[in-house]
Amino acid sequence: MPRQTRDRSRRADPCTLVVFGASGDLTQRLLMPALYHLAAADLLPDGFAVIGVARSPMSDTQFRGHIGDGLEKFAGVKLMTTTRKWLIERLSYLTGEFDNPQTFARLGDMLARRRRAGDGNGNGNVLFYLATPPTVFASLADHLSRAGLVRSDARAWSRLVVEKPFGTDLESARELNRRLRAVFAEDQIFRIDHFLGKETVQNVLALRFANNLFESLWNRDRIDHVQITVAETVDIGGRGGFYDATGALRDMVPNHLFQLLSLIAMEPPTRFAADAVRAEKTKVLQAMHAYDRRTALTCSVRGQYRAGKIAGKSITAYRRAPNVARDSKTETYVALKLFVDNWRWAGVPFYLRTGKALRARRSEIAIKFREAPFAIFRDTPVDRLAHNFMVVSIAPEEGISLEFNAKVPGPHIRLRRVDMNFRYKDYFAVEPATGYETLIYDCMIGDQTLFQHAEDVEAAWRVVQPFLDCWSRNGTNGLDFYAAGGDGPRAAEELLTRDHRHWRPIAAGPLR
Repeated sequence: MPRQTRDRSRRADPCTLVVFGASGDLTQRLLMPALYHLAAADLLPDGFAVIGVARSPMSDTQFRGHIGDGLEKFAGVKLMTTTRKWLIERLSYLTGEFDNPQTFARLGDMLARRRRAGDGNGNGNVLFYLATPPTVFASLADHLSRAGLVRSDARAWSRLVVEKPFGTDLESARELNRRLRAVFAEDQIFRIDHFLGKETVQNVLALRFANNLFESLWNRDRIDHVQITVAETVDIGGRGGFYDATGALRDMVPNHLFQLLSLIAMEPPTRFAADAVRAEKTKVLQAMHAYDRRTALTCSVRGQYRAGKIAGKSITAYRRAPNVARDSKTETYVALKLFVDNWRWAGVPFYLRTGKALRARRSEIAIKFREAPFAIFRDTPVDRLAHNFMVVSIAPEEGISLEFNAKVPGPHIRLRRVDMNFRYKDYFAVEPATGYETLIYDCMIGDQTLFQHAEDVEAAWRVVQPFLDCWSRNGTNGLDFYAAGGDGPRAAEELLTRDHRHWRPIAAGPLR
């Protein structure tokens, strides 16, 4: 099958999107609003339809009503009647258990009827989306294979989309890769990470490789360290059962944070195509230093939130949340110090942190440049220089900020930090988006640039595994607690202060 690349001037290929877990929150809040936005942009083909599959009993009419309600709540725009009607009419629903072969036989009949109907998808292209718990990924792929629903030939394609977390450790990730690749070829598997659908994240590539001004500074000689932060104000809510078996490290680091790190650290690709971009990202993950267990313990912090307040709202302690063990040692916050062992980044620490129930919502990449020599200012009132940071802000506002020193007007030499801010909304018409629009479209045209390869997944877990091992041996020892509504555990600050560095404040965004 010829490799396809992104072409935003054309509609996606005719296909049927089969969503397993279609009655769930992800489908209603994110996937369907993303499909609506694609339809409004005229990027969905006439030969497009959605088949929702889930255990919850529903008729086609009930499913359409359920999705219609979700569009009203979560699309983020005033719905266009014609576009809403166009999408809703293409929805159908199949009630069935995921471990019952009859479910897949009936799904096969529905897909066959679509092909025979000649409604624009007569070739039978199918995109299978697993909006399900990761524990059923492999068995669903097996059932699809046994039912004869997986195709890849000159006439039609089948593709598989899986959500994170992809495995729970290195061994399980390898086993999941093995089982999925026994059914689907690697170029048929799309491991989705909605962070990579955000325009600012994709703009990192343009920032670096379209501007020699920055790329010439992008090395160990000019950069002191990098901070990657994904801070959330939300607690775990009703996800206690899932979260207590997962934790912040598994939930966020091998996927979201490592993908951001790889974009910052990768070498220039030979071209902007899936194979070239993913090859360079894989090299970064393979070059990341994997600690022994003792070093992993000293280069990591894990925390868990206690009761507190966020924006005046009382937050219950994690251990008091539903379906969470009262003596749980699961972390809701993690901070790591990591290194990339290659020529460009030797000796440059990458500090990563993510957590729930924190003071503010903020996702950003902050590149700290080395300080200028201070000697020239020894005979002036200047006693220190402000840090030079370039900050790529991902959420809640998208943009890029550059912080540097400037002279304060007046007869004396006095310096002050100033900011140059680029905000997307100041230059571009930014439409509401869930982060899934670009990714779903790319699945439909077969462009894997923004998706993880099997080698990426295993390379990431290779780095994460020592932290899992040393934490499991330590039990609750080393679990630092923090009040909800704060900046995280004190030990996270100490992780940097012993290197004579400091975290950027979570609540102080760069785009003022």
